[in-house]
Amino acid sequence: MRVFGIAGHSGMGKTTLLERILPELQARGLTVSLIKHSHKDLDIDHPGKDSYRLREAGCAELLLIGRRRWALMHELNEDAEPSLSYLLSRLQTCDLVLIEGFKQGDFPKLEVWRAAVGKTPLWPDWPGIAAIATDSNVAIPGMSALALSDISGIADFICQHAAEGADIPSVEAPYPREQLFLA
Repeated sequence: MRVFGIAGHSGMGKTTLLERILPELQARGLTVSLIKHSHKDLDIDHPGKDSYRLREAGCAELLLIGRRRWALMHELNEDAEPSLSYLLSRLQTCDLVLIEGFKQGDFPKLEVWRAAVGKTPLWPDWPGIAAIATDSNVAIPGMSALALSDISGIADFICQHAAEGADIPSVEAPYPREQLFLA
């Protein structure tokens, strides 16, 4: 699997770019998966649902399957977040994994930056940023800029610069955890 990140401050349009780039990559015959990191608490389950009740009762993991999709929910409790390399190992084989978030990770990334949002670029303070996609004519010294409207050009850039997933540095995480079962 090859890996490429989309980074930027909140409100820059990372998800909007991903929505536009995914069909372009799929049209090129690529199978694409995505890991999205959020700093907010995340809950895809809702009170009153059986799966919610079972998680609340103490399941460490719950796999929910329906006719069209399945989701595995893992309770972190007070454990540290797993590393990106661990999360990548959980995905099925695909051609490309796009990663939204994990700004600190040392893998190739495209920063989405809009001057109108009023925040300075992440580059050069964050590792791995290979170029900036922007809707602005502002020159950013020392950094290649791509037009946010050039979806084909951005797809080309991603395909040319994506890293092999096996090359992503691993940070030790508390997974998988050995468990003792007493007879």
